[in-house]
Amino acid sequence: MVEIKIKGYGSIRVNLDWKSAPNTCANFVALARKGFYDGLLFHRIIKHFMVQGGDPTGTGMGGPGYAIKGEFLANGVKNAHSHKRGAISMARAQDPDSAGSQFFICDADDEFLDGSYAAFGDVADQASLDVLDKVAAVPTDKEDDRPVKAVIIEDVTVSPDEPNTAVATLPER
Repeated sequence: MVEIKIKGYGSIRVNLDWKSAPNTCANFVALARKGFYDGLLFHRIIKHFMVQGGDPTGTGMGGPGYAIKGEFLANGVKNAHSHKRGAISMARAQDPDSAGSQFFICDADDEFLDGSYAAFGDVADQASLDVLDKVAAVPTDKEDDRPVKAVIIEDVTVSPDEPNTAVATLPER
């Protein structure tokens, strides 16, 4: 279980799917345990699609200083996790192995992403879905989908029962 605490909105609790995307889960957990996500923004919000965060620059162009292999079918990895409402997945550029720290949470059924993006968990409960809906409803600049008012990830905590993993040496922020 991972908890994403969002300033002024509440928390989104997520169950990770280690079976479908083990390296992606390990990467996300390692970043969270290091405090990488603390204070970052949800920098892109598209209602009825997804909310995206995890970029240390807040521009949609940043990451942790490395990239991981994309765990999805188009990249040769069997990942049966679907991008249904509440799925958490890794954002990436065109390169299938370009994901690093940016993630998104689907606020609608987005199965058209299945096989092309690494889904690695699901929102755990209705209270968390309610928080997701509040974040997805934040007004945005229609030119670039950036929230008009900052939506801040206060912190991301990982429950002690998640595996203790190390994917890579993470850069200092």
